[in-house]
Amino acid sequence: MCWYCGCREIPLIRAFIAEHEAVSAHAGELLRALDAGDVVRAQQRLELMAAELRSHWDGEERGLFAVMSPDPEYRDYIAALVAEHRELDRLLATADLADADTRGAVRAALAELVLHIAKEEDGLFPASLTALDADQWNAAIAAWQAVHPGAEP
Repeated sequence: MCWYCGCREIPLIRAFIAEHEAVSAHAGELLRALDAGDVVRAQQRLELMAAELRSHWDGEERGLFAVMSPDPEYRDYIAALVAEHRELDRLLATADLADADTRGAVRAALAELVLHIAKEEDGLFPASLTALDADQWNAAIAAWQAVHPGAEP
């Protein structure tokens, strides 16, 4: 993530980045558990990570993505991000880390997740600074809050 554009100062973007960091922490613990041969702990981390991701994706897709995707400049970029969400969700929904092939698929998916997060943090989030007006920001924040009742971004 860049530190020069100022998007980290926007509360909603800061909340998305905090969610990315939480997901990354779960992913790191998952990988360390797999490396240690602790499939049970890895599976627990995978489930925690999946829950965090689903909430995060819901907030992004209902909010920031929804207000930015009508713009032709961002439509395809956002559609690709949503497709990546769905692809990872399908894997997480059925992942049984007791299976060696699944462990390999999860490791590969986690490597792809790092790239996915970079596409958001280095591409879409900075673009949102100039792309959105006040009403769009308010709509994006309201959508995130609907997914995170009682929370403030």
